[in-house]
Amino acid sequence: MCQIRILEGWSRRSNWNLPVSGLDDAGQISETGWQRTPEAKRMLRLITQLSEAQTEIKRIAARTHSEQVQHQEATVREILQNVRRQGDEALLRYTLEFDQVRLAPGDLVVGAAELDAAYQRVSTSLLKAIRLAKQRIEQFHRERICKSWVQFQDRGIVLGRRYTPVDAAGLYIPGGRASYPSSVLMSAIPAVVAGVSRIVLVTPPNPEGKINPAVLVAAQESGVHEIYRIGGAQAIGALTYGTRTIAPVSVISGPGNIYVTLAKKLVYGEVGIDSLAGPSEVLIIADSTANPVFLAADMLAQAEHDSLASAILITPDGRLAERTIEAVDRQLENHPRRTLTEKSLANYGLVIVTADLAEAAALSNLFAPEHLELEVEDPWELLEKVRHAGAIFLGHATPEAVGDYLAGPSHILPTSGTARYASGVGVETFQKCSSLVQYTPQALAEVGEAIDALTAAEGLPSHGDSVRLRLQQYENPHSPTQQQQQEE
Repeated sequence: MCQIRILEGWSRRSNWNLPVSGLDDAGQISETGWQRTPEAKRMLRLITQLSEAQTEIKRIAARTHSEQVQHQEATVREILQNVRRQGDEALLRYTLEFDQVRLAPGDLVVGAAELDAAYQRVSTSLLKAIRLAKQRIEQFHRERICKSWVQFQDRGIVLGRRYTPVDAAGLYIPGGRASYPSSVLMSAIPAVVAGVSRIVLVTPPNPEGKINPAVLVAAQESGVHEIYRIGGAQAIGALTYGTRTIAPVSVISGPGNIYVTLAKKLVYGEVGIDSLAGPSEVLIIADSTANPVFLAADMLAQAEHDSLASAILITPDGRLAERTIEAVDRQLENHPRRTLTEKSLANYGLVIVTADLAEAAALSNLFAPEHLELEVEDPWELLEKVRHAGAIFLGHATPEAVGDYLAGPSHILPTSGTARYASGVGVETFQKCSSLVQYTPQALAEVGEAIDALTAAEGLPSHGDSVRLRLQQYENPHSPTQQQQQEE
């Protein structure tokens, strides 16, 4: 009989403590069973029934879908309209209202003096780390440049694709009291490699009206051209519509809170966007070769982002599941962000025991995680069963944090199940392509009859005329065209 046991925590099912089998008198793990739940609260839930696991994974994937979002979207729509109409005036008003920072119009742009001073306020070790990350990220993206091509076919037909960068890119970087220089690198460097000639960065100021110096240094090292101290939906509006101070851009990239995400959703079509990023998430598939201490650290590394972050472990090894839960509890004891992290784990953390790794991969594909770790003996074999994931980290020595900072691929990735159809930020985010087509008269003559049949079927006679008139002229170069005959 399949048992389910939910470990106590903050979840709405925290009182569940169903009977389990395979325990000795002391409640320790036997060869065939689970360890008895201790009286102390446990943050993570353990599920061993497939149907329950599927239900919980779907619930977590949909954690950002709520009625509250409709109210927030109405607020964002109003902000965007006001920025479009009032420009800088709206930016200054919203910065005072939301960030509690009073700025003058000339304060929106970050000037040269503040940029220079930023280098004096970061440590040598941090500057070296930023430069190392830049080098590795740039090296990776240079291999991903979309290259134009042409193909020469019979009868003089030439086909191809021509890739060009967008004119201007806007990068949104979360700010205020937070500091994310890594997000600057991950956003800006693909745009630079793509050849974008104008790269604009927006980020909200801290309560003193300043931008974190590490962010400013990372922006300069990456090749950003303009930096503005604004955030929220109003910053997305400024990048889209432009103001007296900020010229509009073609593409907006970068993560933000729900208001930023909704703003990107609403302006899409007037500008391009990278994706609609939601709360961060990691799903780990592990077997008996994995270290539970490492697994716990990787789960906490995701949960500490915010209260909506999700950390999920799936394993066919029940003993590993228990040991990982215990390791999470130990590592939480003196965690600097304990309250937030516990809330994340209690609501959106999960440990699932499956029949085998194939079942684990199927559950992962159902979730389509932003980050997927394969901490198994042969990750490349298991990789063949993975269909949906933003980024995949293979092997025991590859924590997701490597990808967050300097492995190379961008850490701005699809979330909340969108990895089923979307990809992370890359050079292609800032490039577009044009099809190239060239026909000779001979080549056109060979397809003229087929085009005529298709245009007749669609009721578009001028489409057919555009081919037929040319072919008539090519066959009788000295005879007047129909237009010339009408003019005569």
